[in-house]
Amino acid sequence: MTTVRKILFAAVLASSCGISASAQTFAGFHQSNYAGVYGILSNPASAAATRYKWDLNIFGVDAKAGNTYMKITKQALFHPPDTFRRNQDYFLDTAARRRQNAWEMAEIMMPSVMYSIDEKQTISFIWRIRSSSNGGNVPTEQVNFFGNNFPNPEYKNQSFAINHAAAATNIWHEFSLSYARVLRNAYGGIWKGGITIKYLAGVAAGYGSVDNARFTLNTNRSGSVSSGVMRYAYTENIEHWNKPSLSNLKPNGNSGIGADIGLIYEYRPDNDGFGDYVGDHWNPASDDYQFRIGFSITDIGRIGYSKAPTNTDLALASESIDPYALLYKKNQSIKQYTRQLNSLFTPLPTDPHFKMSLPTMLHLTGDYNINDKFFVAANLDLSLNAGPNNIYKTYGMTQFMITPRYEKEYFGAYMPFVLNHNGQADLGAGFRLGPLIFGSYSLFTNLFRHNLDHADAYVALRFIPFGKNDPNGGGIFHMRKRQLRCPANSN
Repeated sequence: MTTVRKILFAAVLASSCGISASAQTFAGFHQSNYAGVYGILSNPASAAATRYKWDLNIFGVDAKAGNTYMKITKQALFHPPDTFRRNQDYFLDTAARRRQNAWEMAEIMMPSVMYSIDEKQTISFIWRIRSSSNGGNVPTEQVNFFGNNFPNPEYKNQSFAINHAAAATNIWHEFSLSYARVLRNAYGGIWKGGITIKYLAGVAAGYGSVDNARFTLNTNRSGSVSSGVMRYAYTENIEHWNKPSLSNLKPNGNSGIGADIGLIYEYRPDNDGFGDYVGDHWNPASDDYQFRIGFSITDIGRIGYSKAPTNTDLALASESIDPYALLYKKNQSIKQYTRQLNSLFTPLPTDPHFKMSLPTMLHLTGDYNINDKFFVAANLDLSLNAGPNNIYKTYGMTQFMITPRYEKEYFGAYMPFVLNHNGQADLGAGFRLGPLIFGSYSLFTNLFRHNLDHADAYVALRFIPFGKNDPNGGGIFHMRKRQLRCPANSN
């Protein structure tokens, strides 16, 4: 496979590592009243007036990947053959009229903690290891040219044009401090606000793009490129990537600053401006709302990287080129291949550094409390940097999700329905059994599909204290506030 094909098609064949790149991690559970530290990931304001005095995450993993061009059989996915056979192990959607895309997003949630200073304000420390990749936006005809048995005689003497195509990947550590508080406690409702500041420690990144390219396949051994510019770069440690891959997840001196901000309003028809209610646990009024709406922007920021020495931009014009010279040879290192590619085209001056933007997202959320056990949540997640203007980025998936859920103290069940901007619809499930959380938003749809083009799953383990340990903040404290009818402090 060539780097040209990697840039135009690798993302299309990409699979594995988490749609969500998708917009939402731990989908379905993230809006739960028991989400604790996991709710902060999509809206830092969710930690204000939480039902937990503190919440300790031990470990969590969320992974998603998919594409719109290739489907693979379950048999081949779980029992890979030595050689994948088209129309038997995998199928290409060569007749589609849409643009083709691919994505992955994954994260490891490391030990993290949330602590409620009081019933209005909360601080948290969160450590995540994340990866995000996506690419495409390429018309199916061009994807067929590179992905369908390249160089394919079927396309002899045909000319193609690519105005813009790009792919990118980014892996980084994220060390975050988050603060949330009740901004206003008024008659009929409360306002919450939150902010998360992140120190970003980059592990590895890379990108590639092709712009204004015009090319023709004359024969199997001859082609021509009349115009075009390729831009590519990656961090040098990718040339020395070790196996297993987890051994490579160390920060490499690449740094940046990021942030999340959020706001939540909860409508509480029984909130008369007086004190809290009697309850058996910390802050028993934490989910005493009829409905709530939220707004947040996540992953504002970018990370600076240095390019590998062989990286350069390329002017693609060439009157005669052997298509097989573009192919990536078996056991060839990426360094060897980039040198080969550079020799085929004209190198252009390039900056030795690049800054990779995070997958910035806008989240609009709503949650309706049916009877304190049954809830219905809705999310609209909009990618804010998915356009063609900046190639130094990964971006999230625009999608809409509705999640009915049932929740009690030690048990929760979630059924997310997701529709993404590629037109892919999914129905899944998630469960909370005490400290254990697991699920998949594509569980049911993939269960009944014979061939898969995307999938996801998550699992997490937490330590959650439920009782009140502070004798001055416990039961009689709540009883006195109620009996005295002291007005709630709106500060």
